[in-house]
Amino acid sequence: MIATGVIVEYNPFHNGHLYHIKQSREHTDADVMIAVMSGHFLQRGEPAFVDKWTRTKMALASGVDLVIELPYVYATAQASDFAKGGVLLLEALQCDFLSFGSEQGNIAPFLHTYSLLENENAMFQEEVQKLIKTGLSYPHALNTAYQKLIPNSGVTYADLTKPNNVLGYHYVETTQKYKTHVKPITIQRIQAGYHDTIRDSMTIASATGIRQAIQEQHSIQNVSSFLPDTSFHALTDWFEEYHHFASWELFWPYLRFSILRLTPAQIASYAEVTEGIEFLIIQAAKECRDFSSFMQKVKSKRYTWTRIQRMITHIFTNFTWQQLKSVNLPSYIRLLGMTQNGQRYLSERKKFFTLPIVSRVASSNDAMLLQDIHATDLYMLSLGKNKMGMDYKIPPIRY
Repeated sequence: MIATGVIVEYNPFHNGHLYHIKQSREHTDADVMIAVMSGHFLQRGEPAFVDKWTRTKMALASGVDLVIELPYVYATAQASDFAKGGVLLLEALQCDFLSFGSEQGNIAPFLHTYSLLENENAMFQEEVQKLIKTGLSYPHALNTAYQKLIPNSGVTYADLTKPNNVLGYHYVETTQKYKTHVKPITIQRIQAGYHDTIRDSMTIASATGIRQAIQEQHSIQNVSSFLPDTSFHALTDWFEEYHHFASWELFWPYLRFSILRLTPAQIASYAEVTEGIEFLIIQAAKECRDFSSFMQKVKSKRYTWTRIQRMITHIFTNFTWQQLKSVNLPSYIRLLGMTQNGQRYLSERKKFFTLPIVSRVASSNDAMLLQDIHATDLYMLSLGKNKMGMDYKIPPIRY
């Protein structure tokens, strides 16, 4: 069986994701589609709109055969580590292809960019550090240094000002550095950009635009044309049960308490907190009554919105620098759901997998997995439902 993997958040699963799955299957002649999906906290440092089991059901209903959880430590990391976790899990699952959506739409520029940055790595890193010292944010410094390196030739390089291209580059980088047998391909993104708001004339919108429209209009009906029916019904069922969707605004009382109970030294011990920003975080939490005003107070030229959100995610989930530095490679494959086709793939190929499959978490002592379970409990608590220990109670979903 040919297996093609995708690394995703599905926050929520929309028509663009459906297009990507169909195109990926067609381009690689895949027999099985495998999604490595973030759990309850995401790469931009925010809680997932709905829980990981709801998003798993959306994916299985729309062409994905296996859903595997991307552990918290990778799901909430900067792009290079996010990519590393996802790619190495696909490698462990014996995937033949990794398909990612990009603004570039062609794999060659990513391979050219990888070769360029590898060959000029010392000069590149030196330039990045120099730019950071001038006050530029890390992403801005990276891109500025990269632009200076691009030679004036007929070769096309990836445009790293585009968010999906950045992730795509890191996927390619991981496949090359770890010499995986997973072959990267890319599918051209269509209609909506990563951060675009929704437009009525289209059937594809970004997940950001869909979430924003739902939160602003307090309605799911207005986004129905951008979602597969199964996703629309899943969101409707969720709203009927919870009466809201997860967000930092909703979680703010819990987040604020998490910050204010700590000393500056304790906050500085959490992953990604650097350079004395702990004092500003505490002061802003004291003064601000909502999450948006808190973020406006903390954000600066040096720290992007995403970087700050990742800091507070780690404060909220009690994830420290020590824990982050102790992480090396993925140590398990956490199965969230499967179709009959996915189950057939597991039966045929699991003896070749290079990591153990975890379908029940009760017997595991893995520190990486325990962090996922802890993050789930805090997520469920903040939704206002006393649903503790869900990771122990919900078996892999069969579709």
